[in-house]
Amino acid sequence: MTAPNLEDLLRELTPQVLGALVRRYGHFEGCEDTVQEAVLDAAVQWPADGVPGNPRGWLVTVATRRLIDQLRSDRARRERESATAAEVVPDDVPDTDDTLVLLFLCCHPALTPASQTALTLRAVGGLTTAEIARAFLVPEATMAARISRAKQRIRATGRSFRLPEGAEREERLRVVLHVLYLIFNEGYTASSGSELHRADLAREAIRLARTVHAQLPGDGEVTGLLALMLLTHARRKARTTVDGDLVPLDEQDRTAWDRALIDEGLGLAEASLAGPALGPYQLQAAIAATHAAADKADETDWPQVHALYLILERIAPNPMVTLNRAIALAETEGPAAGLALLATLDGDDRMAGHHRLLSVRAHLLERSGDRAGAYEHFRRAARATASIAERRYLESRAGRIRP
Repeated sequence: MTAPNLEDLLRELTPQVLGALVRRYGHFEGCEDTVQEAVLDAAVQWPADGVPGNPRGWLVTVATRRLIDQLRSDRARRERESATAAEVVPDDVPDTDDTLVLLFLCCHPALTPASQTALTLRAVGGLTTAEIARAFLVPEATMAARISRAKQRIRATGRSFRLPEGAEREERLRVVLHVLYLIFNEGYTASSGSELHRADLAREAIRLARTVHAQLPGDGEVTGLLALMLLTHARRKARTTVDGDLVPLDEQDRTAWDRALIDEGLGLAEASLAGPALGPYQLQAAIAATHAAADKADETDWPQVHALYLILERIAPNPMVTLNRAIALAETEGPAAGLALLATLDGDDRMAGHHRLLSVRAHLLERSGDRAGAYEHFRRAARATASIAERRYLESRAGRIRP
């Protein structure tokens, strides 16, 4: 088995093994540590000895032995360890896949969004603490402390390892989808650093979204989120030049888009709309599908895009949705209409000085003929972003229209 295939296998098995241990023994924090140790053992042993016939059972057995050793060494848990240590390490590993239960646990509402994201990547994604720290450009010690606090907070809640029911389940599922959405967005357009995107994070978000979709195939929002990720990720190779410079959507070589991902995404986007209700991910997937259906930028059905943003704005009001609707409105009614809609965001504290608002206004000012205003806003947008790739692009746009 090649190294990439082995890595994919271990990432797929990690949440399944962790779920099996947590369901059997509890002790989320201790189980998570021992599973990571078992995965490291496999990464070292399997390339040399070969992948065992039952890799999941191998990992469960190794992790269970380590957990029992850990419990035996903890005098404060003497009574609990007596019962646990007497158990036989399971030879027969149940086929139940608890990945979804584990995702719900990692996205517990008692945690902050940052902690939910970090714990999901660690416990369900199988990334090391160092990998997560690098992805979010923070010191490893800082990320380790964040993950440790998240595990302690979950332990303090005393939640049983089960799927919530009824309204709580629906609410928790929305949190899970939001966390996966945040992970994907950080991978697709990094918020800081020299690279425009981090493909490993985007791929991991897609893998986890596929896992959720496999267990909840009839949920329109789950299907819509997966479709949105696939349709967006399909553009990755066309988004930058060979030098790493950003290429905007209307200038991308659409023949470089991943056709297989687009076809799959289009099918899922259509399927997501079959239900009686519409959610934000379904609508965003429909917007992405409209862009993907156009062979050329000037063939984009902008009235359809604007109509979808208008619906999205009504059911999930958000300044970024309004900003994107302004772009679509400018394409259908001209830059003045887009600028008028952008003006409604000037009093929103969430958008104050945001580089996206500045850059879109700069683009529309340039289209309207106000080169001086566009130059100033491109310059301000470049100073406001922490992404080096975006800064280079915005500075180049300013340079082309410098008075």
